[in-house]
Amino acid sequence: MYVSEIIKTPPSEYKSELHKSVYDTLEKLEINFERVDTDEAITMEDCVDIGKKLGCDVVKTLFLCNRQKTSFYLFITPGGKPFVTKNFGKALGVSRVSFAPSEILLDKMGTKVGATTIFSALLSSANDVRFVFDKEVMDYDEYGCTDSTTTGYMKVKTSDIFNKLLPYANHKAEIIEV
Repeated sequence: MYVSEIIKTPPSEYKSELHKSVYDTLEKLEINFERVDTDEAITMEDCVDIGKKLGCDVVKTLFLCNRQKTSFYLFITPGGKPFVTKNFGKALGVSRVSFAPSEILLDKMGTKVGATTIFSALLSSANDVRFVFDKEVMDYDEYGCTDSTTTGYMKVKTSDIFNKLLPYANHKAEIIEV
């Protein structure tokens, strides 16, 4: 897995409108970041070397929906923690969730599989998505996540996500224990 040296500036070219919006928003909100360019990383196993280079844990970000595909959840949890749908549903008081289809992920969150990110909160298409965090992530000073691509990862302060990014995007974080 190729992982570049740490970079503290935005990329010179953007791969999508969301990608550009991520870096424009970080600058506007004065959120510091460190980033790396990588080979395509899709799985959490792909992210091990990325986390080592960034010096933080890369979170697992899952896009979920109910059976009717009418309720949507972005769930951020520690990368190494197994995901159990039953526990997630019980913690939120919802029944039967599953991974949302890739077409809905792209439509609502502006990313493809492997690039799911908290930064999708910046999109109006994500207005009806619930942003849910595993309580364990709250203990992270900073965490690693994608920059909305499968070839760019960054480290940001967890407090900046909760105190700057989500309020700016008009989203509230829901914290659950699973």
